[in-house]
Amino acid sequence: MWRLSKCCFANRITKTQKPKRLQESGGTMENQESSNVNNSDSERYLSRNIILNHDFSEGLKSWCPICCDGYVVLENSGNLEGVLAHSGKSFAVITNRKECWQGLEQDITGSVSPGATYTVSAHVRVLGSLQGDTGVKATLKLEKKDSSTDYLLIGRSSASKERWEKLEGTFSLETIPGRVIFYLEGPSPGLDLLIDSVEVSCSSSEGRQSCLAQNIILNHDFSGGLKSWSLNSCDGYVVCGKSANLDGVSPNTGDMFAVITKRKECWQGLEQDITANVLPGCSYTVSASVRVLGTLQGDTEVKATIKLEKKDSPTSYLLVGRSCASKERWEKLEGTFSLETIPDRVIFYLEGPSPGLDLLIDSVVVSCLSLELREFEDGLNNWSGRSCKIVLHDSMGDGKVLPLSGKHFASATERTQNWNGIQQEITGRVQRKLAYEVTAVVRIFGNNVTSTDIRATLWVQIPNQNDQYIGIANMQASDKEWVQLQGKFLLNSAPSKVVIYLEGPPPGTDILLNSFVVKHATKLPPSPPPDIGSVAFGVNIIENSSLTDNLNSWFPLGQCNLSIGSGSPHLLPSMARDTLGPHESLSGRYILVTKRTQNWMGPAQMITDKVKLYLTYQVSAWVRIGSGITDPQNVNIALGVDNQWVNGGQVEVSDDRWHEIGGSFRIEKQPAKVMVYIQGPSSGVDLMVAGLQIFPVDRKARFKHLKRQTDKIRKRDVILKFSGSNASSVFGTFVKVRQEQNTFPIGSCISRTNMDNEDFVDFFVKHFNWAVFGNELKWYWTEPQQGKLNYKDADDLLELCISHNIDARGHCIFWEVEDTVQSWVRSLNKNDLTAAVQNRLTGLLTRYKGKFKHYDVNNEMLHGSYYQDKLGKDIRSYMFKTANQLDPSATLFVNDYHVEDGCDTRSSPEKYIQQILDLQEQGAPVGGIGIQGHIDSPVGSIVCSALDKLGILGLPIWFTELDVSSINEYVRADDLEVMLREIFAHPAVEGIVLWGFWELFMSRNNAQLVDAEGSVNEAGRRYLALKQEWLSHPHGHIDDQGEFRFRGFHGTYTVEVANLRSQVTKTFIVDKGESPQVVTIDL
Repeated sequence: MWRLSKCCFANRITKTQKPKRLQESGGTMENQESSNVNNSDSERYLSRNIILNHDFSEGLKSWCPICCDGYVVLENSGNLEGVLAHSGKSFAVITNRKECWQGLEQDITGSVSPGATYTVSAHVRVLGSLQGDTGVKATLKLEKKDSSTDYLLIGRSSASKERWEKLEGTFSLETIPGRVIFYLEGPSPGLDLLIDSVEVSCSSSEGRQSCLAQNIILNHDFSGGLKSWSLNSCDGYVVCGKSANLDGVSPNTGDMFAVITKRKECWQGLEQDITANVLPGCSYTVSASVRVLGTLQGDTEVKATIKLEKKDSPTSYLLVGRSCASKERWEKLEGTFSLETIPDRVIFYLEGPSPGLDLLIDSVVVSCLSLELREFEDGLNNWSGRSCKIVLHDSMGDGKVLPLSGKHFASATERTQNWNGIQQEITGRVQRKLAYEVTAVVRIFGNNVTSTDIRATLWVQIPNQNDQYIGIANMQASDKEWVQLQGKFLLNSAPSKVVIYLEGPPPGTDILLNSFVVKHATKLPPSPPPDIGSVAFGVNIIENSSLTDNLNSWFPLGQCNLSIGSGSPHLLPSMARDTLGPHESLSGRYILVTKRTQNWMGPAQMITDKVKLYLTYQVSAWVRIGSGITDPQNVNIALGVDNQWVNGGQVEVSDDRWHEIGGSFRIEKQPAKVMVYIQGPSSGVDLMVAGLQIFPVDRKARFKHLKRQTDKIRKRDVILKFSGSNASSVFGTFVKVRQEQNTFPIGSCISRTNMDNEDFVDFFVKHFNWAVFGNELKWYWTEPQQGKLNYKDADDLLELCISHNIDARGHCIFWEVEDTVQSWVRSLNKNDLTAAVQNRLTGLLTRYKGKFKHYDVNNEMLHGSYYQDKLGKDIRSYMFKTANQLDPSATLFVNDYHVEDGCDTRSSPEKYIQQILDLQEQGAPVGGIGIQGHIDSPVGSIVCSALDKLGILGLPIWFTELDVSSINEYVRADDLEVMLREIFAHPAVEGIVLWGFWELFMSRNNAQLVDAEGSVNEAGRRYLALKQEWLSHPHGHIDDQGEFRFRGFHGTYTVEVANLRSQVTKTFIVDKGESPQVVTIDL
């Protein structure tokens, strides 16, 4: 038998030796035999028994006798006066009872949820001098801070000596007090109380959902001392902030914090058993405030770890999160974890600082992030129609529409607006700064619509801000089959209301929903660098490009004729020449394509086996059209990748000269077939193609050239000349120069919602010195309805920038593309539209006079012409001239996309140059050229070619919306490095603005530098490395002329000069200039 001595609400603290580590990993532990947990598994665990050691198989662990004695009888150790266990192999005996209320208790505070209904059952009997029966009761003791203790009777049963009786009851708590104690009591004094198998489980679906969101850590704020916590071979105590502090340390939150002391190993810390409170397949978020005390210079690391103990297998360890901790302040430690299966014991603990340092812990939270919204088995509970009707079905359409899974599905019907749909409020069930995955199984029905978009949207209300509508996912749905809609979202701020809903199909079409799951987004492991193997960079993969073997390897795409002609250029096109360097001459032969009856007809070649995944390929050729054609013809080198069109480059041809065509592409998923073909001109127009080259680009080979160019244009020679009374004796003195900031503008797009995420703001203000607002300055945002102005969001963003000395671009005054013009503007007649344009100019430019350094006056004029079509050609120059009059300090930009990549004939450098010249001819004060820079698989020589052409105008060029995209973050990093180096090395470029950097807050997928929850990925690390590379940190000794010379990047510097007698620190700025800059340092 196990015995436990008398204990009146005892707070026992044990010390346990930590086993040797056998495994450490991050994020997710997976059982190799069973890695999938189905919905019934999760449901079973949600309705689990919250009583620890419910069958006394571990003695009286987790239980406490109430001012009496207790022990456990085991089946294999004999029986007690002929009493056998009712179930299992053991039962508890509570003895030496002198009062009716003395019995056995367990603290269940951290395992109960408000509003949930719990069922209670236990088997009981008695021993002792008794005639007949006696009563046994199950009771809750509710201890409240600053209030008397309450007692709640749950259930009662008669008990006897002859047999086990079942005690049953239920309870529900509207609010959770400071402590909730479950206990069994009742028999007359002197009788022993026998207890076998106690169960308390949640019986309501609302309660089970509430269980997911609560903190599973008991005594998380140490208000109960170290109760529920255990020390790992060290000592610990709790400091109350109201009574005293420790070396000037006050609690971070609440009134108390724990101090873990006498630590002799890094792993020694504080732990808690959370086995009974974790669920398989559920993602948990962890946060704790930590700091240290002791002899320490700088920071030390604190880690949150999960210890997983399994029978008959080694103990394993799961690293959950880490944080740097210091003596000066509390730091937040955060992390997440998920367990696919639950081992025998799950121990959460905090560890990590160097031996001898005390670990301070304040407020530990571990809570589940999964959110199941698909409980149609419970009807339509928690669901509602968004201004429409919702209905539950087991089938529709005469049995043709059946649920894909389960027994039911819901429909949103009688819809009269696109935004009508099915919705659920999830306020309080999602947390800010955490990414959530959404998966919905959907289809449509009725109104003769066979295919349409369905969108998942989040409606968010935030105090003192405009409502937010966050697009989560968009999917083409059909009336023939169920499809899966998937997406992600993240909330930056703490909302007052959050509703998730489905919308999109035209009025009259029903939205059908079979299942809907929202859960904490799985953290995918970082993608490894692609294994490309050996690559023949610069080698053409096109067979018989020179046509020396007639038309072998070539075939006509469509019913057209191919033949060979001669007389094409022998010189390699310039962009390919810049990449390849010296190269053999072309053959002078070309393919002539005649009898073309469709614009897609032309020469083609299969290159499936020649293309490698993740390599960037440059495309180059000479093209020409037949004589006599006066209309401009678009010629395109295209790739058919499993029947998907991929753009390899375009050029517009309007005469019978040879024209260079260039572009690039990359394939990131293994294709079944790849075909290259040349297409484009109208039917009946002959096409000629010469010297087609497709070759993998060694992009890093160009970096040496770019570094030399960067050194030439972004640095300046500097002479530090030392003067003053001590100058004569400084020869040989050591000088340390450190550049604090490079003044070259590198900015990012930000949005109002980002301001509420302090992690986003911290990264932004540390690593960027310019900003542009995503939408908040656009006309459709500042005046969505005529006369109803909204400048608050732009004001807030501008205030943030000003407070951190960050300059801002004004994007944009107008947007020339019709789809971006708000409906009320499109409804105006010519006179009213003219007045509205004037009001927009006056209102915006007057309000922000002198506050925006740049304005994009009329965005994307190469791709749209709304205002010009409505108000005439002069309206564009009028916008520039009026903006300049209203705010002469701002530089006025044109701004457009696909200027730099050769893939769009509408926005070639030549057309952009002509547009700018036309505007200047009309008196428009165009002050800068904006290249947006939404680019795929960039090649340096192609980008440089465009910049060289635009540079002849003598205007500053800015990349205003730069982003790159790749599934593989290493390839994305390479793309970003190519662009940043190419831009920084070009003398015509004077600034870069990224179109965002944080996942879920960028216009393109797979473009982020920082993942949704703040982890910097390889692209972000590459960006930060380049920022460091572009800082100069020279050092050396003062020469015999009293000077120290170096060549450094333009920017702000600090110089330190130290000798035995003194140390001098000065700050200076290196400006642009050709001649050496002399900086006098007065010693």
